[in-house]
Amino acid sequence: MPSPPLFSLFIFFLTVGHKSGIIRGVENDMKGTESMLTEKEKMLKGDIYDPTDSELAELRIRAHRLSQQYNLTYETDIKQREDILNQLLPNRGEGAFLQSPVQFDYGIFTTVGKGFYANFNFTVLDTCPITIGDNVFFGPNCSLYTAMHSLNPAERACRRREDGSVYDLEYGKPITIGNNCWIAGNVTICGGVTVGDNCVIGAGSVVTRSIPANSLAAGNPCRVIRELTEVNEAPNY
Repeated sequence: MPSPPLFSLFIFFLTVGHKSGIIRGVENDMKGTESMLTEKEKMLKGDIYDPTDSELAELRIRAHRLSQQYNLTYETDIKQREDILNQLLPNRGEGAFLQSPVQFDYGIFTTVGKGFYANFNFTVLDTCPITIGDNVFFGPNCSLYTAMHSLNPAERACRRREDGSVYDLEYGKPITIGNNCWIAGNVTICGGVTVGDNCVIGAGSVVTRSIPANSLAAGNPCRVIRELTEVNEAPNY
């Protein structure tokens, strides 16, 4: 039986392995409808895309700049923080609060519900849509990673264009988190995962597979420990 870290890595390989081999020759296989999609549209669909695309690069730079601006504010700078979040995280519900520092890759592809709370060092790689429900709490040092790379080193390696510029090919999988969840500190949630309503994810967990509603789950890889029978309807925010 493999050790827990190796087993976690094995599960992650199963999650992303089906994409391995697809990237090979993809530059010469973009025909028909697919070739008409922008790199941004491909990215959001979970298709293989070029992250060095100028539109995507501008969106990332914008989000990184806004993240840095937010991190330089104080909790008492309410109006300034609100103005920044209106640009960085426009799809958020009433009462959403983020402790700084935060880091978003795009921000505009993440949606959070009302009563959302994120503690220090909230990191979001939202190359695919991230959807978070109402009354969801994140402990410090939590990370959401939708970005994926091929398991084949030749396929994930950087390429060089005729003009000398360098690029690589990537893809992503969305993340969905239901209502009334508590994600404890130092949790990593990988692309393709859905966490159901009313879940508690224990500190230090690496979530590589979906977790059903009303579950207490923890570990690396994260596993359901028991059903939460204490679930009551959450009060209206």
